[in-house]
Amino acid sequence: MKIKEAKLECMAAYPKDYPAGDMVEFAFAGRSNVGKSSFINSMANRKKLAYTSSKPGKTRTVNFYKVNNIRFVDLPGYGYAAVSKKEKKNWADVINRYLEQRESLMEVFLLVDGRHEPSAEDKNMYQWLIENGFSGLVIATKMDKVPKTRRLTHLKKIAQAFELSSHEQIIPYSTNSKKYRDEMWWIIEDIINHYKG
Repeated sequence: MKIKEAKLECMAAYPKDYPAGDMVEFAFAGRSNVGKSSFINSMANRKKLAYTSSKPGKTRTVNFYKVNNIRFVDLPGYGYAAVSKKEKKNWADVINRYLEQRESLMEVFLLVDGRHEPSAEDKNMYQWLIENGFSGLVIATKMDKVPKTRRLTHLKKIAQAFELSSHEQIIPYSTNSKKYRDEMWWIIEDIINHYKG
């Protein structure tokens, strides 16, 4: 995929501040520090499009990025322990408002850290996505940090946690090598074509 345009459109906590729903959107959900921003940068072939922070839980808004003629939507990370219950609820409200009200949303991809087994929050998010008609496609990030001899084992454990029939339903992604970047673009294009068809 040749990227002709990639830019941050807006950062919003409330629907009134979202950009117009004039193009298809793909959202990315996952725990804090799972690598959503790095993934978006990799897919857009930009180093600093989405802001990455060494401090988990920094993203507290829904961030909209225009990449060619579609939008990538970075949802606030969940599961960060070093915040109050009230703040966690606020983040959950921001995520839910977007997921439940955004008509231009075409698909939500769940990102999990490929080094670890999915958390309870990951499982809850996955279940919510399935129950609301999304594909439940899982992207395992940071796979370059998993020894090659252990990668298959890690993918199988992730698949088992989500009760998937095969680990091949999980995309093992590395933002460093950009392995599977083309495959992710093919998946996105297929979803768009299926929707149009």
